[in-house]
Amino acid sequence: MPLNAGASLYRRSLKLALDWAVHRHIWRGQAVYIRSLFEANKHVRDPRQQKALLQETEKLLETWKHPDPYRAPTAPGGSKYERNIPAPQLPRE
Repeated sequence: MPLNAGASLYRRSLKLALDWAVHRHIWRGQAVYIRSLFEANKHVRDPRQQKALLQETEKLLETWKHPDPYRAPTAPGGSKYERNIPAPQLPRE
């Protein structure tokens, strides 16, 4: 697998698993399982097989996409986003 594409899919897989897991200790077991799946395919060198693996993983991520993914509270879309914004400083005349 190309390093950056594989790493990107791995990170996205972990974030997706975190969306579905209620507690971090539950997520950790899923993260270890995801890591084992990626480790099992790290020795694939054939570009066609790599491409097929990447496409298959993309399909799985799309299938398991959470309808309401976790967002940090202060991030755009979070529950605290733009809450208590400081008042704009107006020029004094």
